Amino acid sequence: MSSAAIDRVFERRLGALVNSGEPQILQGGAKGVEKESLRVTPRGRLAHTAHPVALGSALTNEHITTDFSESLIELVTPAFTHTWELLQYLLDLHQFVYRHLGDELLWATSMPCAIDGDGDIPLAQYGGSHVGRMKTVYRNGLGLRYGRMMQAISGVHFNYSFPLPFWEAYAALTGARSQGAQFVSASYFDLLRNYRRHGWLVLYLFGVSPVVCKSFLRGRDVALQDFAPGTAYEPYATSLRMSDVGYRNRNQAGLTVSVNDLGEYVRDLKRAITTPHPPYEALGVKVNGEWRQLNANILQIENEYYSFIRPKRVARSGERPTKALTRAGVEYVEVRALDVSAFDPVGVNQTKMRFLETFLALCLMKESAPIGIDEQAALDANHLTVARRGREPGLMLSRDGRSVPMRAWARELLDSMTGLAEILDRGEAARPYGQALAAQVAKVEDVALTPSARLMSDLTAGESFFELALRMSATHKAYFLDLYPPNEERLKEFREEARESLIAQRRIEQSDRGTFDEYLARYFSD
Repeated sequence: MSSAAIDRVFERRLGALVNSGEPQILQGGAKGVEKESLRVTPRGRLAHTAHPVALGSALTNEHITTDFSESLIELVTPAFTHTWELLQYLLDLHQFVYRHLGDELLWATSMPCAIDGDGDIPLAQYGGSHVGRMKTVYRNGLGLRYGRMMQAISGVHFNYSFPLPFWEAYAALTGARSQGAQFVSASYFDLLRNYRRHGWLVLYLFGVSPVVCKSFLRGRDVALQDFAPGTAYEPYATSLRMSDVGYRNRNQAGLTVSVNDLGEYVRDLKRAITTPHPPYEALGVKVNGEWRQLNANILQIENEYYSFIRPKRVARSGERPTKALTRAGVEYVEVRALDVSAFDPVGVNQTKMRFLETFLALCLMKESAPIGIDEQAALDANHLTVARRGREPGLMLSRDGRSVPMRAWARELLDSMTGLAEILDRGEAARPYGQALAAQVAKVEDVALTPSARLMSDLTAGESFFELALRMSATHKAYFLDLYPPNEERLKEFREEARESLIAQRRIEQSDRGTFDEYLARYFSD
C-alpha cells in the first residue's frame, strides 16, 4: 500500500474521531514510568554496597526495586491519567530514595562510567527464596551471554494504555467486526508495527547518549572516535545506547519476533524460550552444583528479548508473560527507547511524555500492513542509522523500498500529529500537547536543539563525559535533598511500603517447598 493511501486512511479515522461527539475521547490514558539509575560513590565509581534496607525488599517492593545489578535501582510508578501526577510521584520517589543513599549518588545518564569491567558489576540479590534465586540466576545468565557491562546501561520505560471509552468509539469508526479484548489486542499490534516503522523519530528527538566512557568499550571491538580523555563518541549520534554499541545485541541478531498479530508474537517467543542454542549450551547450565543460567535456550525467559516496544499485560502471580497475553490480550504497551536525560532530575519530563502519548495515538491510527522479513530488516537499519548518525546533515532513510530524507519524513509525521494533539488538548487553555509537539518540530528544524546536540555542546566546554555526568548527578542529588516542602504523606507511604515488602519477602522464603531445581522444573513446565 502506498504512503499516500495510508495517509488517507489515517485522515479518515482522525476526522471520525474529531466528529465523534465525545470531546475528551483520547484523554485519560493510563501512563506509568520505570526509571533505572546506577548507584555510584561520590567519586563516580560503581557502588558495591547492598540495596539499602530502608528502601525495602527489591523482590517485593512494587515501586523501588533493582534491575540487573545490585547497584542498578529501578523506580516504578503506578499508572496515572495526568502526566503531572506521574511526574510528582516520580519526584517523591527520588526524594525518598535520596534520603536513604548516604553519600551515594544516582548516575544521571544512561551510559555507565568508571567501571572496571564485568567483575566490578555485582548481580542483583533477592534473598533465599526460590523466586529470588531464579531472578539472580537469570541475571547471571545474561552476564555470561552478553557481558555485564551492557546490562549496566540505564533507561526510562514509558508504559501507556488508551482510555477504555476510546476503544468503543474506535471500534465503531474503524468498522471493526469484533470488539472487546480481541479488537484491542489487534489494534495494539497495529501500533507496534507502526512504532517499528516510525520509532526512529523518538531516537532523534530524545536520544541523549552520543558519547560513552572508554571504560564501557574495554575489550570490545567498537569503532568510535576519540573525543576527550576517557571519552569516545560518534560525531552525529543521538543514542549510542540504542545502537549496536549499546543494547542492540548481535547475539539476538538472528532472532525474529513477529508483531503481525498476537498469535505470531507468542509463537515466536515460545520458540525462542524452548529452542537450545549451542553457544549457550557450551556455557553450561548447572556446573558443579551451581546454576550458571536458567537454561541454554535462545532466550532463558521472555523478558530476555530486547525490543524498542513491547505488548504487555499485568501477569498473575507466577504467570509467564506469554501466558498472560494469551489469556486476556494486550493491556498496555511499554516503550523502551528513552535514554535517561541528564537535563531532567528524574530523567524524563512532561513534554516528552505528552509527545509520546500523541505519537502512540498516531502509530495506532495509521494503516498498518503486516511486516515482512525484508521490510523488518530495513526498519532495523533505520533505527540503527538514526541512533548512530541521526544528526548528520542530509541523512537518508529507507521508506517503502526507496531512499528519503529523514527530516522530510519527520516533518510529515509531526504534521500528522497536529489533530491528535488538539483532541488531547480539548479543555486545556495552555494546550500542553500542542506545546509538546511544537517543541519537537523545532528540533527537526534546528538540530542544535536536540538533547544529543545539547550534550555535545556542554562537553565542548572542556568536560569529559565522566565529569559532566558526575557533576549532573551531584546537582540532582542537591535538588532532591533541598526540595521543600517535602510530601510527608507520600514519604510516609513509601516507608510503610518498604517495611511491608521486607515482611512479604520473609513470608515468601518461609513458604517455599521442595528444592530450587524442582521449582524451576515446575516453572518451565507451565
